[in-house]
Amino acid sequence: MASSMLFGGVYGTVLSSALLAALQSEGAPFTPVYDALWVLVTAVTAALAHGYAHHMATHRGHSAGHRWYALGHRLIDEWPLVVASLPTVVLLLAAGNWNWPEGPTTAAGLTLNATLLFAWGMAAALRMGYRRRGAVLIGAADAALGLVIAVANALIK
Repeated sequence: MASSMLFGGVYGTVLSSALLAALQSEGAPFTPVYDALWVLVTAVTAALAHGYAHHMATHRGHSAGHRWYALGHRLIDEWPLVVASLPTVVLLLAAGNWNWPEGPTTAAGLTLNATLLFAWGMAAALRMGYRRRGAVLIGAADAALGLVIAVANALIK
């Protein structure tokens, strides 16, 4: 369960960062509520697809009833991916509610997600038995994923 939470947390946070960067409107009006819905729909879809694919790869030879039960559990186990997207969704909804400009909202979201990636990396490392220094380095490596997205966003736009 803990590894599922860590995987879902990192995957959902990276996915949210990539979507936040990709949904920048470049000349079109900023639509943060629309963007928030897309982040959420994509996270739910990714969670369902990941759970289904994992189920199909690992459950063979069981009775039909057991397969459906196992599929349901596998899909429910993907909740951390969806929850990890919620900080980005909430930020975008707040931006829509208070008319925040797109650039600072995107920068804040990418910074928030890089910070969350650092925390996910540290939590995973500590859980695996790393000492604090090693955990900080692993957290920094995870945060680098978020920074790569931010740099790519700046270069591509």
